[in-house]
Amino acid sequence: MSTHPSRVFVARLLGLDVFDPLGDRLGRLRDVVVLSRGTRGAPHVVGIVVEVPGKKRVFVPMTRITSIDQTQIICTGLVNLRRFEQRGAETLVVAEMFDRRVTLADGSGDATIEDIAMDQHRSKDWFVSKLFVRRGHSLSPLSRLRRNETLIIDWADAQTGAHNEPQAATQFVATHEDLKPADFAEALQEMSDKRRFEVASELQDERLADVLQELPEDDQVEILSALDVERAADVLEEMDPDDAADLLAELPTAQAEELLQLMEPQEAEDVRRLLEYDEDTAGGLMTPVPVILPPEATVAEALAHVRREELSPALASSIFIARPPLETPTGRFLGVVHIQQLLRFPPPEPLGNLVDKNLEPLSDQAHISEVARTLATYNLNSLPVVDDDGRLVGAVTVDDVLDHLLPDDWRAHEDDAPIRRLGGRIG
Repeated sequence: MSTHPSRVFVARLLGLDVFDPLGDRLGRLRDVVVLSRGTRGAPHVVGIVVEVPGKKRVFVPMTRITSIDQTQIICTGLVNLRRFEQRGAETLVVAEMFDRRVTLADGSGDATIEDIAMDQHRSKDWFVSKLFVRRGHSLSPLSRLRRNETLIIDWADAQTGAHNEPQAATQFVATHEDLKPADFAEALQEMSDKRRFEVASELQDERLADVLQELPEDDQVEILSALDVERAADVLEEMDPDDAADLLAELPTAQAEELLQLMEPQEAEDVRRLLEYDEDTAGGLMTPVPVILPPEATVAEALAHVRREELSPALASSIFIARPPLETPTGRFLGVVHIQQLLRFPPPEPLGNLVDKNLEPLSDQAHISEVARTLATYNLNSLPVVDDDGRLVGAVTVDDVLDHLLPDDWRAHEDDAPIRRLGGRIG
């Protein structure tokens, strides 16, 4: 810990709450914005990126920061709640400087930036002052022995590589592991294409699949196409089948078929079936893997199934009852058991006694307008979808319908943002 009274390390600030002078929470710090001064000196710290309620990231200038330490950040004045957009000369410390390779000025080799310290000068301006680095590659035998050594150096004692030089993303991924997939996806959208690909490459397949599902289709296609083809197939296997089908539908036919050939046969089969449907039909919207159980299964078994972490709340709200086989397309569809019913009956009760037989399933060829009307009419989170033979082929959830009805760019769209006076509103 530095004894410098106005020095803070950025990694220790990540996730800290940002408050207004009255103690009301504005949001959470997610990054720091610096402006390079070229050969004139260390980068100037111009502001912070704060995640405000609604999961939107906004920019707060350092001139509005009245107190900053390792426990909290306090700011004052007006804050523009328009979504943060990085300007050309600006650099994000966490997203773009962490994990960057530098050459040490003492000739001892290379190192990787793991943290950055910033100091406040007498002028009240903040500047990058120190780098916390881990030694990397070197031609010196002595330096190779110290490869895992960490040290704190002055900014001037390291030379950074070119911006287009390959860069790891280990630190960024580690410091953002607490983010939900939708929030991580938003962070990716703020990055340059190069940095976005580097971060995506660092993610585990399952995590990348979850994040891809939250990105606009164009970004999904760019990231997937930048991956090695075998890894791209692995990531598609980890995605929900309906999301994987939507993504593959955006790719050239030959590329999509190559990826399907590399996927595990069962996962590929589910996706192929979805691709056969028109996108405006229940079949084109549905997931082929809802919770399906036979009528002999008990309430206890059903509750165990809906507790699975990977299930969305909408899919966990209903259990679909069918005759074997229980993989879609199933045997004859019998009906639905709603989760509230499970909570009203004893654990040994067979599900066949609880089936809601009044809920008519949708045809897999039903238009999205019919799907939306039915969900709204009966206040449901999901609906069963059957084929012409009465076999369950999937389920449509309310979030599937919303994704389809909203504009293609809804994730990036926002109205003009208000300006908030901390501790109240103006206007």
